[in-house]
Amino acid sequence: MLEFYNVGQDYKYMASEVLDMLRKVSEVLFGGSEINYQGKKISFEKWEELTVAEAFEKYALILPDELFDTEKFIAKAKSKGYETHGFSFEDVWPQVYAQEIEGHLGTQGYPTVLYDYPVQFAALSKPNSDGKTAQRFEFYIEGLELGNCFSELTEPKLQSKRFIDEDKERSRSGKIEHPVDWGFIEAMERGLPESTGIAIGVERLGMIFTNVCSISDIQLITIS
Repeated sequence: MLEFYNVGQDYKYMASEVLDMLRKVSEVLFGGSEINYQGKKISFEKWEELTVAEAFEKYALILPDELFDTEKFIAKAKSKGYETHGFSFEDVWPQVYAQEIEGHLGTQGYPTVLYDYPVQFAALSKPNSDGKTAQRFEFYIEGLELGNCFSELTEPKLQSKRFIDEDKERSRSGKIEHPVDWGFIEAMERGLPESTGIAIGVERLGMIFTNVCSISDIQLITIS
């Protein structure tokens, strides 16, 4: 993983920094801001920018008022043929996302930055003022997710509530339970600056720049 942070900035600043990094890597390797991947041209001159709500409406025909309403969303998923009985919003949402959204991302000649995820899927991210979304993005090239970023949540009380709610949900769904990281909460109480961070899959990025379909087709070597 390639992981880095920037203090005093937010997720949208990080998006511009990541795009600049991709463009510079392309220029070093190929002499320009455009690459070929599996017969398609990918330009790093700009992002295709989509909110999660826009992507669900565009590709899954699920409107924002359905996406952010648990009962409406599950009913819509059921009408589309998904198994919903006994499953929560957090269980069903990833099914729709994987089947109907991801494959379209980063396929328009530019990488896609998909941002403003529902708060349920951004446990460590700063919330937006709408109360429904959080400052998180992922970026994609040809349907492949390459990195995950968010503006760091700096409010210990809200983070405590999220940890406790997550613990209850894991218990309800029969998943392995993990103790709440109170040491992390204590550190937040001492003061955490406004910041943003991202984790990028280096091998996946290597696939894109070497024009192969599988991580198994690339090999890291050491030159001495």
